[in-house]
Amino acid sequence: MPACRYHLLNVFAESHFGGNPLAVFPDARGLDTATMQAIARQLSLSETTFVTPSDKATVRVRIFTPGYELPFAGHPTLGTAWLVNRLQRCGGQVTLELPAGIIPVAVGEHDATLTANAPAYRVGPGRTELAEVLGIRAADFAGEPTFVNCGTEQLMVPLASSDAVSRCKPDYAGFERFAGNADGIAGAYVWAAEGAVWPARYFWTQHGQVSEDYGTGSACANLGAYLLRQGASLPLSQKITQGYLTGREAILGLQIDTDGCIKVSGRVIDIGSGELLLPGR
Repeated sequence: MPACRYHLLNVFAESHFGGNPLAVFPDARGLDTATMQAIARQLSLSETTFVTPSDKATVRVRIFTPGYELPFAGHPTLGTAWLVNRLQRCGGQVTLELPAGIIPVAVGEHDATLTANAPAYRVGPGRTELAEVLGIRAADFAGEPTFVNCGTEQLMVPLASSDAVSRCKPDYAGFERFAGNADGIAGAYVWAAEGAVWPARYFWTQHGQVSEDYGTGSACANLGAYLLRQGASLPLSQKITQGYLTGREAILGLQIDTDGCIKVSGRVIDIGSGELLLPGR
């Protein structure tokens, strides 16, 4: 039975088993969409990426959750670029052709930094309805919930304190209704601009329930876009902690340059590789 090689990485990881796990298939030629989706479902990580040749960028990349394909996601972009740089010796500059566009990534020995797309915005739900869905109070909001899209549209929810962030416990039915993006995928990022390292959590739905992500680079980019629209003082550099309530902390770096360019960075740790047996390949 033919085998397809993959690598396991942890992204936004400050420790060997921290951050957000990722599987990367560096040579996915011959795999169709259904097989890619089946592999992602089998591995059951938040995302799995599949790399093929590109005539527009260093490589072409497709990103799958266990349930669907994403046009863009942060930790898969960083981890895949880091691995491609190592395998193909790209000199620290990698471009990924994604459904969301060409994403440039600067790669270091132990980290990577992506430059996000220019943002788009859409009005979010009202505070009263969303507070009930999240299990918090209307007074816990620090600004207006807004849909932001730097590659993947997500609901951005600014909260007034780390306590409010910790108290969030989304209701599935309401979350699906109010946090659904333009593609029908529900996802919301809550954070508080508190302390030297801001606390954040990202929720999304899968398998009929609301799940929490370990570290969400796409949402970190959208946070940068939200802050940009609110008139944040530039340049801006901020660390974000996520996943700390799941037992698997991730540390994300957010940077906004004086020209409004949004960048997201994190450490990448290689934790192993293997082969997946595939029928009929």
